Amino acid sequence: MADRVTVIGWDGSPLTDAARSALGAATLVAGAAHHLALPEVPPRAERIRLGSVALAARRIAQHRGTAVVLADGDPGFFGVVRTLRAPEYGLEVEVVPAVSSVAAAFARAGMPWDDARIVVAHSRDLRRAVNVCRAHTKVAVLTSPGAGPAELALLLDGVHRTFVICEELGTDREQVTVLTSDKAADHVWRDPNVVIVVGGSPGGAAAQGTGWLAGHEVGHPTGPRGWGLPARAYGGVLGEGESVQLRTAQLARLGPQVGDLVWDIGTGAGAAAVEAARFGAAVIAVDAAPESCERTAALARRHGVQLQVVHGRAPQILEDLPEPDVVRVGGGGVEVVTACAARRPERIVTHAATRDEAEALGRALADGGYDVECALLQSVDLDTSAWVERERSVVFLLSGYRVPHP
Repeated sequence: MADRVTVIGWDGSPLTDAARSALGAATLVAGAAHHLALPEVPPRAERIRLGSVALAARRIAQHRGTAVVLADGDPGFFGVVRTLRAPEYGLEVEVVPAVSSVAAAFARAGMPWDDARIVVAHSRDLRRAVNVCRAHTKVAVLTSPGAGPAELALLLDGVHRTFVICEELGTDREQVTVLTSDKAADHVWRDPNVVIVVGGSPGGAAAQGTGWLAGHEVGHPTGPRGWGLPARAYGGVLGEGESVQLRTAQLARLGPQVGDLVWDIGTGAGAAAVEAARFGAAVIAVDAAPESCERTAALARRHGVQLQVVHGRAPQILEDLPEPDVVRVGGGGVEVVTACAARRPERIVTHAATRDEAEALGRALADGGYDVECALLQSVDLDTSAWVERERSVVFLLSGYRVPHP
């Protein structure tokens, strides 16, 4: 095992005395090509080109001597430190940090970043980073080859954002470009780069003062406490199938979260769409009625959440939408449920007023490869001034859970 492992962050500025001392004593140095070319790297030290951090960690664990790992930015922030500290390598790690690329990018842009979400984009799961950009007003994206500004822009089709693209920060080739997301796909961008994605309106008054929790919009409350809010929170008039009891049960089964894309088909007044967005998920609300689309957009602004409203009739309008993680079908029947099942989201929820309708929807889910759960929900709204029944609702709640492929 290496006697000592020092991880040095490098942001393009001269190395600190502590970094120079550790590097001068190193018998093994791991890093990217531009790190290994630094004049401070001892000429007799073994050099490892840092591709797979796990492979490098295994090699360092076998080394007898003093090892140094060089990494861009702050190596403890989405960097190599996490892998190197994994128990299986048994390494004792010291860290000499530098300014992270995210901090540098926001500094170049002259923007505060305590209210920003920060995500890492890989080609294998780029859509999750894109969903965060859909759902939040300020996001920093640490990109990678195949998951850069152009790919982000293509997957954000239909959602207007401003990109601040910071290429090769800390080098003499550093460049900062500001443009709209629809233009980003027309360029070839140099790696490494960081993209600040800004856009949408948080609703309410302009942000004032400072926040207290990183990653949340400054100056804006998180909205009313709780979820499954009563009708008065949404203007007092909700459509059939939007009752607080049904909506609460549907959201509990969908479990929308940050990084997810939710389809809310037949969004109606928009209550379910807004509540899913309050969980931090990206939401596309679909409805054939223009007035429903307008009301949903207004409701989102009032509650300070981001969502995309699509006017059109399902299932035809669904063909061009990005892949969902979970789906709520508020209307459209068997045809819409079948179309949604064909897109293979993890979960689908819908409801029915009669047993025959419930059975038909259940068969559509089962035929689409979903385990089906059905519950008969009965709720009674009471007038508490006289403790008499004011309104009774009975509905079938259907939930489909995707069956994993063998």
